[in-house]
Amino acid sequence: MFHRPARAWLPAAVSAFLALSATGQKLPPVPVPPENPITADKAVLGKILFWEEQMSTSGRVACGTCHKPADAGSDAFAARHPGADGVLNTTDDVFGSRGVRRADGINYYKLDPVFGDAVQATGRTAPSNIGAAFAPLLFWDGRASGTFVDPVTKNVEIATGGALESQCVGPPLNDVEMAHEARNWPQITARLQAATPLKLAANLPPDVQTALTRDPTYPALFTRAFGDSAITAKRIAFALATYQRTLIPNQTPFDLFANGNPTALTAQQRLGLVLYNGPAGCAACHGAPTFTDHAFHAIGVRAPTEDLGLAAITKNNADRGKFKTPTLRNAGLKKTFFHTGDHTSIEQVLQFYAMGGGHPDNKDPLVSTISIQPADIPALADFVRGGLTDPRVKNETFPFDRPTLWADANPAGSNLIGVGSPGTGAKTPRMLGDTPPAAGNPDFRIGVSNARGGATAFLFLSLGAASGTTGGIPYEVDPGKLFAIFPVVTTGTGVATFPIPLPNNPALANITVYAQWFVADAAASGGFAASPAATFTLF
Repeated sequence: MFHRPARAWLPAAVSAFLALSATGQKLPPVPVPPENPITADKAVLGKILFWEEQMSTSGRVACGTCHKPADAGSDAFAARHPGADGVLNTTDDVFGSRGVRRADGINYYKLDPVFGDAVQATGRTAPSNIGAAFAPLLFWDGRASGTFVDPVTKNVEIATGGALESQCVGPPLNDVEMAHEARNWPQITARLQAATPLKLAANLPPDVQTALTRDPTYPALFTRAFGDSAITAKRIAFALATYQRTLIPNQTPFDLFANGNPTALTAQQRLGLVLYNGPAGCAACHGAPTFTDHAFHAIGVRAPTEDLGLAAITKNNADRGKFKTPTLRNAGLKKTFFHTGDHTSIEQVLQFYAMGGGHPDNKDPLVSTISIQPADIPALADFVRGGLTDPRVKNETFPFDRPTLWADANPAGSNLIGVGSPGTGAKTPRMLGDTPPAAGNPDFRIGVSNARGGATAFLFLSLGAASGTTGGIPYEVDPGKLFAIFPVVTTGTGVATFPIPLPNNPALANITVYAQWFVADAAASGGFAASPAATFTLF
């Protein structure tokens, strides 16, 4: 442990510090690459795209799903990932973000070796995107460089300063985060060409509503932002990056203090600031005004053998276990910390450093300079939690306002009815029915898993719900209101998908459909195992 004697000198130090000017502590102007200047039209298009769940092949994930402002631009949902050993519920597990269910190249469900038919999780927590405009490299391992290369043409479009653009083009093709396997940019651009912008979302922010009233299609939005209607990967990246360059959290109590208001920080927060800049050593890597050095350090959260971090990108063994220093602005809103997500409070993080960090392999010498006493933790935590939180971020007010996402309002499983009935191996077929039933959704699909492999499965669609039993087979859909029965054959792993591209027909709105799977299975009662039913109200 790295403790010093009692800090009897602190009251005088606090007074001396407060007597000094805080000049030089204000955030600098936002760096903007000349190839992608900020415009209002481009920024609002980026905002729309950032919250667009139709960018994903499940219709349930937007960029903003894992980067909500009220959670400091990160993900409050801790999704368990198996870590380096590939086995869930072992000591090397980490906590990442929710993604999509595994799907093949035509968006048919398939079992994942780890997550099965459940939503997959990312292998690291989602870093905050708020204030990311100041970073020369992005992602925990720095793989999003300042040189932005168009992923389609392979041309260098931004020579330096384009880390945000580089970062933006990764998740939409990632088959854990947002995509089915082998997804490509032509598929994404074609999807946006036909999509009604933010059709799945509700409670649109005023600037977004104004833009969509004026330009209700993506071709129109791209024309206003870029001069013509072409929707390209480069333009998507440029718009997303432009929006994120407007997310500057510069109205924290610390900023007010730095602007000359000595009472903007409480007495305890001022004490925390002195400790932070002094013996605690926090400022060595998290110095004002960005509260990050944008560098990469190995602090020993886990052994480098579990995750090489920067070394996986640089191929330099000296970089093993190094990860990007996150900003502490708005860290008080976070629910998880470090790239592993296994610390859940600022106090736990401070205690980690007070104990000298973690695994010793390649640990940065700066860690040994940290001196945090138990009595320091309340003031340090209060400074970070209270002094570095921008109230606009916490309250999600402009420019940090956002729509309500469809997936948040419709959690997976919330539309299921009944429990189904088992077949071979006492396994009950599972209904995979959480795709948004939006008119015009070409990716609407209903799936089944946990069924007998190689069996014929029948998807029943009805306009009514009714619980009953016929021939020993329980059902939840009304047999008298059936309008379609579709047979499919399950894979060897007991999975099947029936795609139902929904036409963009307003007449479909408010029609409620009930769906249930029945799988031929001699081991089941009545010869058919049944899934729970799902209800879909089209919109």
